[in-house]
Amino acid sequence: MFTLVPSQFFDPAAAREALAEVAELKEGDRVAHLAIPQYDAVLVYKTDGDSVVDTPPEIFRLLSRLPDCPEYNKVLCCRSGGRLLLAVAQGKSLLLANSFPAPDFTTAEYYLFLSLNTLQLNPEITTVCWLSDLQPEEEMSLYRYFKSVTRL
Repeated sequence: MFTLVPSQFFDPAAAREALAEVAELKEGDRVAHLAIPQYDAVLVYKTDGDSVVDTPPEIFRLLSRLPDCPEYNKVLCCRSGGRLLLAVAQGKSLLLANSFPAPDFTTAEYYLFLSLNTLQLNPEITTVCWLSDLQPEEEMSLYRYFKSVTRL
């Protein structure tokens, strides 16, 4: 669970409340935050309460690697733990950072296309970048719709 808050509106004392607005938190859940300066935002997330060392959620890695995408329309995906993590930017403007339930690749593709359609980005002129492994048939499926498929 995570949310992004624009830096100018972020108050560390209200981090828990910011996350509680978009996700259900239990009484003992711990909340942490990390700055994402390249997008002038703060990532607020629920931590693993059992861990001594706080590990940022996978979306943090996506947001950190999003500038590595070569095109102006930056689309970076990762499948992890039965979810699709997706980050989309145009130039230096972050448009979307979200996580969707995706137990299989077809479902992941559905959310990818739905998100791009909502943002009015044309897959035929877009390069999609992946951080996680793709099976050859998955990569070929993406090539039917996207200009290019890149693995970072």
